[in-house]
Amino acid sequence: MRSVNIYEKILIDPPYEKIYHRLGFKKKTTEITEQQQAETDLRIREALSFIELKGCSRRCAINKNDGGRVVIDDHLVFESKKLAGFLRGCREALLMGATAGSKIMEAIADQTKKGDLSKTVVYDATASEMTDAALTWLMAYYNNQLRRESKKLLPRRFSAGYADFKLENQKTIYRELEMQKIGVAINSNFILLPEKSVTAITGICG
Repeated sequence: MRSVNIYEKILIDPPYEKIYHRLGFKKKTTEITEQQQAETDLRIREALSFIELKGCSRRCAINKNDGGRVVIDDHLVFESKKLAGFLRGCREALLMGATAGSKIMEAIADQTKKGDLSKTVVYDATASEMTDAALTWLMAYYNNQLRRESKKLLPRRFSAGYADFKLENQKTIYRELEMQKIGVAINSNFILLPEKSVTAITGICG
């Protein structure tokens, strides 16, 4: 079993286009004035000042995949036909986790309390997209490493709570990734805290 890799500080360029898309702006159909864009960009930058991206990952062996159940590192058992199909043909898997930290959630709560809905929405969208981008960064990092082995990751990732991969599996992934080391907790409903924290799994092929 490989050890967990911890990334204390993930530095990435903000995915402005995805943030705007999450805010409901469509590139070719939504009209936005220069002033509106300047104000939105300012709020995005404000949100970024509160975000502290951290991540963790672990490379694992897939010991069994019978189409309905996936056994990883001899002790992790995931019952999910969709996940099994997703990982079909892969001999290894990559578990990943990322968080935007607690400061951005405190900032969102503060703006909500002040009744500034505009800032709240932009802060929330920025935090969500930055956390997702951290997983993309982790995948790019691993693909660079795997290239030396003539291997690569699947282009997509799969998260607990999607399709028949029950949300309760997030507790297992959380534990295996030792996410408490990056300041993340999990509650009795299998929700990660702070809220802008995510886990995912993808396959290693080749």
